[in-house]
Amino acid sequence: MASLPPVANLLAFEAVARRRSFTVAAAELHLTTSAISHQVARLESDLGVRLFDRSAHGVRLSLPGQRYLERVAGALEAIASATEDLRQGLRNSLYVHCAPTLASQWLMPRLSRFAAAHSDISLNLSAAHSHSDFALGQVDLDIRYGVPQWGSLVVEPLFEERIVPLASPAFIRANRLKRIEQLKDVPLIQSNVSIVQWADWLHAFSDLRAPERFSLRFDRAQMSLDAATQGLGVALESTTNAEQHLAQGKLRPVFGPDNALKVKAHFLVYPPKHARRSTVEAFLSWIHGEAARASTG
Repeated sequence: MASLPPVANLLAFEAVARRRSFTVAAAELHLTTSAISHQVARLESDLGVRLFDRSAHGVRLSLPGQRYLERVAGALEAIASATEDLRQGLRNSLYVHCAPTLASQWLMPRLSRFAAAHSDISLNLSAAHSHSDFALGQVDLDIRYGVPQWGSLVVEPLFEERIVPLASPAFIRANRLKRIEQLKDVPLIQSNVSIVQWADWLHAFSDLRAPERFSLRFDRAQMSLDAATQGLGVALESTTNAEQHLAQGKLRPVFGPDNALKVKAHFLVYPPKHARRSTVEAFLSWIHGEAARASTG
């Protein structure tokens, strides 16, 4: 067999080509931008061609680079898939990636039931706002938050959520909150990542306009919920994510149950071939059961 370039250099090349950025590729591979740049440069030297055209506007594949990627990307994906399939067969492991707040507030309190029902499966859970790249062969199933626009992947809604204003009981009492119009006089907590914003909710239930400026903004629903429990204002969040806070009496819906926007925002996402894995099949059956139980509980 002809000599092959180092796999690390090929991975660096593929990541830069896919991400169109040395910096983003470096973050994905947990390396420095300098290390990625050197790996790509060594690959170009080995091949004797320029794989990328670099300019002040960014980086793009050269024509030889495009042709090389078409053949190399499939080979790398095949290696990753074969490795993961072997790992699954040997260790019966399940790798799940999840949106952070749902992972900590809804999924983790239920995992003991999964462990009891499937003691033979080793579950590995990771959490981040970024979606998994299944081509890397590191994740079996993703629980994503957002608007489903995910190409050829299987996408299954997990449940319907109710989005309502939430605040601590003490905050509600102190501000004597009874009417939606009173929201103009209290701090509103902004969750930047939510697909339902204050402007959406206020437009649906009142004539109020969302403030042009929020005194508190967060990039995680968990932080918005925590801020509300500490009496810092009113958060607009999912009662599913706030399940533990509501059960413990730390938060309450500010207004009645009719003042809720209903959305489907969390989705089970995976490549079609992953459905054939027994561990994925077991997890899907279990989590759909948990979601149904939560919606009727």
